[in-house]
Amino acid sequence: MAVLSMRNVSRTHGSGAAAVTALIDVDLTVQAGELVAVMGPSGSGKSTLLNLAGGLDQPSSGDVHVEESDLATLNKTKLAIVRRNRVGFVFQDYNLVPSLTLVENVALPLELDGVKVLRARQEAMRALTEMGAHEHADKFPEEISGGQAQRAAIARALIGPRRLILADEPTGALDSAAGMDVLDVIKSRCERGASGIVVTHDARAAAWADRILFLRDGRIVDSSEPLSSVDSLLEETGL
Repeated sequence: MAVLSMRNVSRTHGSGAAAVTALIDVDLTVQAGELVAVMGPSGSGKSTLLNLAGGLDQPSSGDVHVEESDLATLNKTKLAIVRRNRVGFVFQDYNLVPSLTLVENVALPLELDGVKVLRARQEAMRALTEMGAHEHADKFPEEISGGQAQRAAIARALIGPRRLILADEPTGALDSAAGMDVLDVIKSRCERGASGIVVTHDARAAAWADRILFLRDGRIVDSSEPLSSVDSLLEETGL
């Protein structure tokens, strides 16, 4: 079953002479259980693709579906519910709420959906433990390192029944060993039935995926299995 379906999706920012097209005629289907890595140079449209897939932005043309939901037809309230219940985001800048502790940040999506505070905090602690950040659960974002903030952000993205995990450079603030641990957690969640898209510049991170997409100038220029050499694909596609 497809968790994400994007059909003929384009996104243009601005208009007239100032218009900039970030994504052009993208077709992408991600099945349940599949982890997809997206690679490409800066400005190739990777972050735009994530924003459209998760309903943070609307396409200029084309359709985006998360399971049975056509994101373009949802009002703001229903779109927020889809993002909160079914989509987990990991942003480059973490987006943790500075006035909340780590466990409160991770529990927040559940609490917003009406889960009782005690149960939400218990699930948040489990998620933080899975990410190796439980020792910092009662600290505020300003009191921890970037790597620990990244772990907390990933824990928040994975909490609850998330069906689509969207991660923008999830290992960027981590050392090699910690980065591999994070990818293992995301991969395990996909193996349990979720779907994932990971934007990365790291060929080692991309090798964890079931499929690698290469973007250039807003277009998908190659889609390959990681069993192929990532380095050779980068050379062939000019990325």
